[in-house]
Amino acid sequence: MQSDTRKQYLQVAGRPVLVHTLLKFDVCPLIDHICLVVPDDDLDFCRHRLLAGGPIKKALQFVAGGRHRQQSVYNGLKSLGLKKGLVAIHDGVRPLVDPLLITACIRAAETSGACAPGIPAYDTIKRVSGEGTIAGSLERKGLWLIQTPQVFRYALISEAHDRALRDGYVGTDDATLVERLGFPVTLISGSKSNIKVTTAEDLAMAAALLRVAGE
Repeated sequence: MQSDTRKQYLQVAGRPVLVHTLLKFDVCPLIDHICLVVPDDDLDFCRHRLLAGGPIKKALQFVAGGRHRQQSVYNGLKSLGLKKGLVAIHDGVRPLVDPLLITACIRAAETSGACAPGIPAYDTIKRVSGEGTIAGSLERKGLWLIQTPQVFRYALISEAHDRALRDGYVGTDDATLVERLGFPVTLISGSKSNIKVTTAEDLAMAAALLRVAGE
């Protein structure tokens, strides 16, 4: 995506991507506090420009992120000061998350302690060699594409991040860190529309889906 603006601040359907995302959590009745983790250089921009005028009605906390996603989540977790309860971790560039999916993830985590949404892998998945040739095919049965929000008991996800930090391990998502503890993560059905805006094509698709939804 050719732009000097971070993708979470790009305009789509009249609002920045990140604002669309935050509004989905703002209207979810099971969310009582929002912790927004952004690059340190963006804190003033988010406080005084992006979210000026109070589009978000729930308690909103701003936290400086780290060098990579996992460190940013760690900073957000530690800033909460919780000892119990649940925490939902979401990618700010998934603006089409349905509040009903947020609710479903929370309800599942209330029972199991850890939940992630996902969709089955429908396309053929190939393993590619370093030379750029196909090295084999993966059996699609049992393969899912994992999304967010991922919801965990606070003590569990905090322990998982602490362990990863001690071990020098960096995962691709938070469920991976919990899996390393040997704790099962419940999987529930996500949504194809819960896309992660990474490319210009994603942004165009998000705009179209938001228009269809009347947002």
